[in-house]
Amino acid sequence: MRRRLWWCLAGAMSVGLFGCNSGAPEPASVEIPGTGLRLTIVRVATDPFLPRHNLTLAVERTPGCTADVDLFPDTGHTSRRNLYLTRKGLVYVVGQFDARVIDGQACTITLSEFRNLDREVIFVGSFDEDAEERWGYFPASERPERPFEKR
Repeated sequence: MRRRLWWCLAGAMSVGLFGCNSGAPEPASVEIPGTGLRLTIVRVATDPFLPRHNLTLAVERTPGCTADVDLFPDTGHTSRRNLYLTRKGLVYVVGQFDARVIDGQACTITLSEFRNLDREVIFVGSFDEDAEERWGYFPASERPERPFEKR
């Protein structure tokens, strides 16, 4: 974060005022093994200087299943989404403030209350930022599950 701030300030002083968040879409995708589903979360900056982003989740399954939904926006380092697989074959996309349930058979994405989610799930991975604040997908084999901060 400090590195990004330093570059923003240095650039603003030398070139004039400009934003460090380009507003260009940043897609990250994963195919969930055993489900036939491909999930993509696209992150788009909404502020040139602050870490604020809109997030859109898209689901695809061949043949003919496509669905998408806007997720709760990132209002300051809250864009991470953990993915879980249930015994019933549902996929949970869980964020700091929202949880979505994906049913690949019905090709639906629904908003769910956290208390209604099954607790016996397998952590698959996360959509998140890396050390350089680039958006991407990180499988469970590369990065362990990170719990969300209680606010």
